[in-house]
Amino acid sequence: MAVVREFTLPDLGEGLTEATIVHWMVEVGEVVAIDQPVVEVETAKAMVEVPCPYGGVVTARFGKEGAEVPVGAPLVTVAVGAAPEDLADAEVDGSGGGGRAGAEAGPHAGAAAAVGADDAGDADGPDAGSGNVLVGYGTSASAARRRRIRPGSGPGHGPGSGPGKGTPNGPEGGQANGPGGAPATVPGVPRPPEPAESAGTGHAVAVISPLVRRMARENGLDLRELTGSGRDGLILRTDVERALRERGAAPAAAEQAGGAVGPAPAVGAGAGGTVPSATAAVTEGERIPLRGMRGAAAEKFTRSRREIPDATCWVDADATELLAARRAMNVRGAPKVSLFALLARISTAALARFPELNATVDTESQEIVRLPAVHLGFAAQTERGLVVPVLRDAQALTVEQLSAEIARLTETARSGGLSLAEMTHGTFTLNNYGVFGVDGSTPILNHPEAAMLGVGRIAAKPWVHNGELAVRQVVQLSFTFDHRVCDGGTAGGFLRYVADCVEQPAVLLRGL
Repeated sequence: MAVVREFTLPDLGEGLTEATIVHWMVEVGEVVAIDQPVVEVETAKAMVEVPCPYGGVVTARFGKEGAEVPVGAPLVTVAVGAAPEDLADAEVDGSGGGGRAGAEAGPHAGAAAAVGADDAGDADGPDAGSGNVLVGYGTSASAARRRRIRPGSGPGHGPGSGPGKGTPNGPEGGQANGPGGAPATVPGVPRPPEPAESAGTGHAVAVISPLVRRMARENGLDLRELTGSGRDGLILRTDVERALRERGAAPAAAEQAGGAVGPAPAVGAGAGGTVPSATAAVTEGERIPLRGMRGAAAEKFTRSRREIPDATCWVDADATELLAARRAMNVRGAPKVSLFALLARISTAALARFPELNATVDTESQEIVRLPAVHLGFAAQTERGLVVPVLRDAQALTVEQLSAEIARLTETARSGGLSLAEMTHGTFTLNNYGVFGVDGSTPILNHPEAAMLGVGRIAAKPWVHNGELAVRQVVQLSFTFDHRVCDGGTAGGFLRYVADCVEQPAVLLRGL
């Protein structure tokens, strides 16, 4: 007999706690192989195809495209050992709803139904899974199996749902009911968590996520007074956050009006108070959630500004000779070398002369950590926001190799296919502002890195060359550094060396 296995969102590494479903790669009823990707998700770092460790028939998908799923929440359930035509036999009778409508569930819904209480199967059997599929996720142990919660299968939808047999405010899913309308306990199958009820009313609070409950409890917010924006009135984290903002904005708005104010009415107050409107305290406008990569970038920028005492210095350089050197390198029949690759090679040479800048600060131990290898990050603008691909061991690459790797990583970043390894653990960043047509900037350091070299546009400008005024190709270079790792003399020396290499590329040959 087939055994239904539940596959939950695994730990994707780098401390990520949630992901957004971008695209489902399988349909309900489809046969999947072990380690076949079943869903594409977007994390705060990258787009990831998530492979399922079980082989069999997909019996349910949890969450629609665009839904945010926490780590540990169910993604799919797979009937291991079942054929597609056996799916009807694998369903638990009593749901009343059927087919595809019951196979889609919310991201926070309960897990799949067990086919039987005694088919627990052991980890050494054919359904043991593939092993360590992703970071922190193993499949050697049998997953807990619970009765599926099927939307729309409450009272009036199934054969056993009549007066006295259903629970109007209970969880969806067509559970068998015991005497007095209480859900019956199935041996070996844990019951799904019941929603909390308000005191004295029996009214169920539509909350599934423990995170939502904890957030409300820590902020003294009564969930019974909220109206959820989720499906069937489910209270989401955004509902709690909005209520907290409204509660905090009401006193501020009254204070700005110049009048004396009393205690702010509670959120969801009845006859004694009114629910404060978000538009009454906050200027109307479009609200864009800080989620995914944009949210991760915002958090990193904020942390960098809070922790790193940065400083910036500038210098203008005549890039005419560097452009001529690039033209000479790009001979017919040879791979093309980009100007950015030349600047990357100059940066690695400068870091070899000033190794104190290829470092980070360990705030816990109060130590500067100088790093032996240069993992060079470079900023790339994509449709999903700013990303920083990383060139591993850039100090060991030739200009030709740097050019090829930069082109590959840029294309991969724009298609959303960068892996976590290709976006993390950089030690130094090279930023090209010139692509935006600007001369320079004072950037925010890519925490926890200690330095960033910025390159502006190259433009024809009047310049004194060999004692005469001439029109030359001039670029502005800016260097932002963590003042904890070095003083201004070191930063100035680094930038001056870079400028010398730009103006006279032959200077670079001495160190190669």
